[in-house]
Amino acid sequence: MDLNTTEGVRLEIKFVAYAYEVDRVVQWLRLHHAAFDKPFPDRRVHNVYFDSYDYDAYGENLSGISKRVKVRYRWYGEERYPDVGVLEVKCKRNKYGWKHRFPVTVSPLQSGKRWRDIRNSITGVLPAMGKINLNTYPQPVILNQYNRQYFVSRDKSVRVTIDTGMKVYDQRYKPTPNVTRRANISDLMVIEFKAEPSAQDEVNRVVQTLPIRVNRHSKYTTGVEAIYSY
Repeated sequence: MDLNTTEGVRLEIKFVAYAYEVDRVVQWLRLHHAAFDKPFPDRRVHNVYFDSYDYDAYGENLSGISKRVKVRYRWYGEERYPDVGVLEVKCKRNKYGWKHRFPVTVSPLQSGKRWRDIRNSITGVLPAMGKINLNTYPQPVILNQYNRQYFVSRDKSVRVTIDTGMKVYDQRYKPTPNVTRRANISDLMVIEFKAEPSAQDEVNRVVQTLPIRVNRHSKYTTGVEAIYSY
């Protein structure tokens, strides 16, 4: 395994609330004693989530299994069909997560290109570990998109992302990518706190003062529920 493509273990705590609360949350971050600031501009995030034909990844998230894996193809920007992206294998153990990231230097997603050819294009540039994970979770299930804001505390110990403007597109049983027929989904805001495991006490102190009512959240689970209901 190439360690350059592996992110270290980090504490991850994710919540969901309604998007109309976003200004309140941003103001709270800016006034917080940890002095959160924006390290770089907002970005548009796109993900294609893959699963097994038995929806094992979805079932693990729904059941709250402590040890679980998600496989997704991610890119940034406004383009529906990116020049390059990254295959991410996101591993989760209770509150802790890490990623294996495999850059994809070809352009697999193209208008009219069939999903089986897209998978083959991605697989063709992956190392062995990436190939194994994509072959284990070969079915494209959803494509989601959202706007992401980034914040970091002054001492760099706690990072926060806020995602809004969520859109979800059903990819099941589609021969080519569906980027036009959107599923219905609530106007939500997803807030995630991230830190090194050693900063858990500081994260807990920050989370305890969050000024809105929130619930736990998985974008993939929420997206699958949306495509089943539309």
